[in-house]
Amino acid sequence: MPAFVDPTGHRIYLDHFPARIVSLVPSQTELLYDLGLDESVIGITKFCVHPDKWFHTKTRVGGTKQLHLEIIHQLQPDLVIANREENVKEQIQELQQHYPVWTSDVHDIPSALQMISSIGEMVDKEARAKEWVDRIETEFKNLIPLPAIPAAYLIWQNPFMTVGSDTFIHAMMEKAGLINIFQERQRYPEISIEDLKVNNCKLLLLSSEPFPFQQKHIDELMPQLPGIQIKLVDGELFSWYGSRMVRYPSYMQTLKIDKSEK
Repeated sequence: MPAFVDPTGHRIYLDHFPARIVSLVPSQTELLYDLGLDESVIGITKFCVHPDKWFHTKTRVGGTKQLHLEIIHQLQPDLVIANREENVKEQIQELQQHYPVWTSDVHDIPSALQMISSIGEMVDKEARAKEWVDRIETEFKNLIPLPAIPAAYLIWQNPFMTVGSDTFIHAMMEKAGLINIFQERQRYPEISIEDLKVNNCKLLLLSSEPFPFQQKHIDELMPQLPGIQIKLVDGELFSWYGSRMVRYPSYMQTLKIDKSEK
């Protein structure tokens, strides 16, 4: 088999298609399921909630940023699938001393689709991976963009944290037609209520993860942000790169947003 070079530049060698896979990223775990690797995946994180069957039956190896390396060693994987942002660099480097570790680096839609294709090639599921890529591309071609509404997306509170232009969430917002008012910033900057006002925010999206925003948070924010639409949104559909992407376009078409807010 050929060597595989991941987006971080790390090269791995596989003598055979992997039969003992540990996945360290929820969205990539779901992808492995949708590629038909029920028996090959032996370890997942405690945040890998999809599919539900795997969540309750597969061995859990800790959280994405607090891996239990001793459990992974017990599993003796022949492939570990990680992500540059989701996992801790030092823990990945430790695992690389023992196992083939392929690390994705997803920051936009093209890199997400490339990740799907690359994983499909490594696990002998190229045809099924191509089917998923084709389905996702078709759905996104049919996505009718929203008007160019100045918007912000919150992933955390106390402090409020949003997304910059070098994130996958930003790319998904942009694909839907929204203007990220914090696109001049990078990664996940802290912001204030005043920042939302001075940047002319017209639509505020409150994510269901990693912080679980609820209706009570909308009720708290509305008096502070008069004239701004505030919506709860499915964080998985905005941030899970992988097979779940296929659901995003139809979800955005059903999201009730006042399209006159420009």
